[in-house]
Amino acid sequence: MQAPTALIADDEPLLRERLAGLLGRLWPELQVVAQARNGSEALQLFEQHQPKIAFLDVHMPGMSGIDVARAIGKGAELVFVTAYDRYAVEAFARGAVDYLVKPLDPERLSETVQRLRTRLAAPADKGDLDATLEAIARQLRERMGGAARESLKWIKASVGSNVRLIPVDEVVYFKSDAKYTLVVWQGGEAVIRKSIKELADELDEQQFAQIHRSTIVNLRSVAQFTQRDDAGEVQLKGRDEKLVVSRSYLPLFQRM
Repeated sequence: MQAPTALIADDEPLLRERLAGLLGRLWPELQVVAQARNGSEALQLFEQHQPKIAFLDVHMPGMSGIDVARAIGKGAELVFVTAYDRYAVEAFARGAVDYLVKPLDPERLSETVQRLRTRLAAPADKGDLDATLEAIARQLRERMGGAARESLKWIKASVGSNVRLIPVDEVVYFKSDAKYTLVVWQGGEAVIRKSIKELADELDEQQFAQIHRSTIVNLRSVAQFTQRDDAGEVQLKGRDEKLVVSRSYLPLFQRM
């Protein structure tokens, strides 16, 4: 019988280390095959390792734990890590997913481990997982009381010898190389030193989506999505170029 495998995704290194350490003591057979610093990396590592269990921090920058869970679907047992107590996340009790509250409590984690062992031994029907995840997201939004972070509104970019302020709403897409990120907007192109990871953390996730490790697109600029084997591409409105959607990000479009 193969050893169970797990992915841990959290933007706090100390929490990742503590969770991995506790799991090592409580469930020695479990192999933590990957640790991710954010949602996008979590999705990439999930595709690479296909773990049986995913521990996901709810509030990661950019792509949240809820977003990652939607992309993973029923491909793994899901455990969310949240700063909100059980009364704020009643939807977890539906049984499709489990949750841990920060700071991590070894006794509570032991209960989760027992439930996971049972589920792996005899997988149960998770029912309407999308509805469960939406209920969790809604309850968390209500508990946050509108305290969501302010998204980026302007991009400061070098255009020749000048510095230009570009409204984020006018940006069509961002594409990075080793050192710089190309900003393509309705009025032209420019380069900035901000990385794709930094942009993913700062942009409005309802308007911008990362579709490749080097590309973020404005969803309002997408005319069409086409899947091709295990990848895809988007056609932009009023433009000739097409942008590649890597396999890890296909679920973002498939569920639309």
